[in-house]
Amino acid sequence: MLIVFIFIIGYLAIIFEHALKLNKTASALLTGVLCWTVYIVSNKEVQVNNELLGHLANLSGILFFLLGAMTIVELIDAHDGFEMITSRISTLSRKKLLVIIGIISFFLSAVLDNLTTAIVMMAVIRKLVDETEDRMYYGGMIIIAANAGGAWSPIGDVTTTMLWVNGQITSGNIILTLFIPALVSLFVPLIWMSFKMKGNFSRPEIVAEVKKNPTTNFERKIVFFTGTGVLFFVPVFKNITNLPPFMGILLGLGILWTVTEFIHKKKNDEDRSDFSVAGALQRIDTQSILFFLGILLAISALESNGMLIALAHKMDSAIGNINLITLSIGLSSAVIDNVPLVAAAQGMYPLSVFPCNHYFWEFLAYCAGTGGSILIIGSAAGIAVMGMEHIRFGWYLKKISFPALLGYFAGALVYIAMEAIIHH
Repeated sequence: MLIVFIFIIGYLAIIFEHALKLNKTASALLTGVLCWTVYIVSNKEVQVNNELLGHLANLSGILFFLLGAMTIVELIDAHDGFEMITSRISTLSRKKLLVIIGIISFFLSAVLDNLTTAIVMMAVIRKLVDETEDRMYYGGMIIIAANAGGAWSPIGDVTTTMLWVNGQITSGNIILTLFIPALVSLFVPLIWMSFKMKGNFSRPEIVAEVKKNPTTNFERKIVFFTGTGVLFFVPVFKNITNLPPFMGILLGLGILWTVTEFIHKKKNDEDRSDFSVAGALQRIDTQSILFFLGILLAISALESNGMLIALAHKMDSAIGNINLITLSIGLSSAVIDNVPLVAAAQGMYPLSVFPCNHYFWEFLAYCAGTGGSILIIGSAAGIAVMGMEHIRFGWYLKKISFPALLGYFAGALVYIAMEAIIHH
């Protein structure tokens, strides 16, 4: 209970970081370490250390993935690679840009994954939109769209991938059954938010002073196509080798690193520092990576001491109805990371109870994937955008959570209705 108490206090400190004037990363790290400290004091040291090391394997995979993806995006940005996308978006209408960003993020997330999509699309928005408030609204839309797009693809979200790898769903079936519900969960908040986004946005002013050694058009294209190419190659690499995604992203970073070193080899150290990986690593938001670490450490402590499995069993016995249980797991994933919740569900219900492509597994993929959009720290995409754009928890709760919740329930109702029609 003390671990749960620490988790709640830490969570509240993150929510009210603005009022407390305490950085959310400090709160997250303190919460994560204190949860594990309490756990090790009240248990056998060796057993807890082994559990922590087991979790660390998964955590480091996510953190290295985030680090690699952010560095690749920063390198493309340093070479003005995103100019190739932003120059094609000519509209100044807030509403039109919202629709464009939402749809691109939705489909891109299904091919990449929701985390990488959020990082790439937020980098594009920063180039396009000058006003902070506007960027925060677009950031909210990116989170909703990336999570919705990830839910219907076996490689778009880590929880859908977990269900696919463990044989609970097949790739063709999940695309067919979840595409329309996921699209509904995107369009409901998109329509809602389009009423708020009126008039035109302002683009950032192009700074008159030219870089000492600007990149050429050839260099820009090489880095853009290599960078986006290696990002798209990550899911392919995972399917071919069965190695975790962070290995693919590190391979991609190594390739792009080699390419940038080669094209800038004739420049002196000072001129090429802005275009090097060393320069990119100094500019990426390492604070959000540490925030991620703190949050995931705290959640893994709750998982290790059995609280999450106990929660899943309690929901099973108290609710009983399969739809309500799955909807509750989705709503819980807005607060607690969806990965341990889905892992708990996988442990509770063997394939003998719910066979491959059963209604429960498909609905679980939808709910766990899209439910994380309801709160900004409910998904990897949300945490990445929160770090990049410094969106406050309270702002997101007031402006984005309600339309995200409407979209979540609308998509769920569409899925239930579709299944009822198909099976009758």
